[in-house]
Amino acid sequence: MGIQLKQAWIAVVVGVGVAAGVYVVSSRAPALAGAAEFDRPVRVHLDHAAYFAAPFASPQAVTRACLKCHPQAAADMMRTAHWQWLGQEVSIPGHAKPQRIGKKNLLNNFCLTTVGNRASCTKCHVGYGWVADPYDFSRGENVDCLVCHERTGAYVKGEGGLPVNGTDLRATARSVGFPKRENCSVCHSYGGGGQGVKHGDLDSSLENPTRDDDVHMGQYGLLCIDCHRTKRHEIAGRAFSVSVNSDGAIGCRDCHKAPPHRDPRIERHLAAVACQTCHIPTYARKLPTKTFWDWSKGGDETRSDDPHKYLKIKGEFVYDHDIVPEYGWFDGTVERYMVGDPMDPAVVTDINRPRGSLRDAKAQIWPFKVHRALQPYDRKLRTLLPPVLSGEGGFWHDFDWDKALRLGAAASGVAFSGEFGFAKTAMYWPLSHMVTPKEKALTCNDCHGNQTRMDWKALGYDGDPLVVGGRR
Repeated sequence: MGIQLKQAWIAVVVGVGVAAGVYVVSSRAPALAGAAEFDRPVRVHLDHAAYFAAPFASPQAVTRACLKCHPQAAADMMRTAHWQWLGQEVSIPGHAKPQRIGKKNLLNNFCLTTVGNRASCTKCHVGYGWVADPYDFSRGENVDCLVCHERTGAYVKGEGGLPVNGTDLRATARSVGFPKRENCSVCHSYGGGGQGVKHGDLDSSLENPTRDDDVHMGQYGLLCIDCHRTKRHEIAGRAFSVSVNSDGAIGCRDCHKAPPHRDPRIERHLAAVACQTCHIPTYARKLPTKTFWDWSKGGDETRSDDPHKYLKIKGEFVYDHDIVPEYGWFDGTVERYMVGDPMDPAVVTDINRPRGSLRDAKAQIWPFKVHRALQPYDRKLRTLLPPVLSGEGGFWHDFDWDKALRLGAAASGVAFSGEFGFAKTAMYWPLSHMVTPKEKALTCNDCHGNQTRMDWKALGYDGDPLVVGGRR
């Protein structure tokens, strides 16, 4: 946050208050290629400066002021996964009963779990005061309007999602407007405890990108909300770290409805190859992303801290940049490791393995960032373990894995035998951002021939499909 966007906007005052105006804002960029049915967004912005004359005693007071003019906003937000950290009830492969899943109750292989770590993790909750369970999800005044709408660049959330001490709430409230890239980036680029930890295709380079960083944002001036369109605060899109299906997902064909390729040979690839595979040849092109995290090395007082190599509280890392993706079949659904599921420490445990195969007509070859880790597991029960990290008794406090795992198991309601080790895991992140200009997309020789980046046999082919043939 704090970086000012340098887009070509036209701002026209069409209605004026004493010190406030309604602005109609539209982009001057040319229409998207092949997007005959794409409607260039016209955004209406009301200058709120005149509406907040007095200082605010609390962030909840800001929300109450917002709700005077937007009475339905909090109720709408409270229905969403951004607020509840749970999605709608879904069927999970390998599990008999449908259940609700989300950040609130899932394991991952970067920060491991939010259970028992609420105060720290909820710095990125779109609310105030969630420091422990239970939390009252029905209080509309605890919805944080500012994090998505403020424009000062100085608004920072601390533990429990509360603004840090010294935040000028009045100035922040006076700045509000439609969400810009920085508003989304503050959580989505920095999730998992630092920039580029989780996503390989989302970082602060996209707050004010060049054409080469991302053609949609850098050349055409699109904001996150132009693709992730929102209705009653329900934001379109799908994060497969916390989802198992593609309900509510968005895609290239939402805008590029007309056939985008002049060459029919390229067009035929779309049945088996996702657009992203050719148009995101590498990711983390400007800033590095974390590719490996070894929690077993944490707590070593003899090593010096380096945020890209080692931290005593977190262990050892590997970062890389300008990375060629890993490729796999993806039908828009994933398998899901749930807390308490059995695992085999002799093999890699996939937390959210994409589903699909060569024989699955719905699947396409997609590019992925794969984040690998060594994380705690129960040697006797053979389950991954959720530790408490922050606060008293947490690993970051006492550097005692046994204590942290006992606390975490109790908080998550899972058994712990008292015997633990560290097992290999992997998480998969489908890539959709950092789309290059078309002249930098992959060409035939990148995938076919002796210099291929594809492991065709791992994808189920007998060899290069240009030689052995494609799907039958």
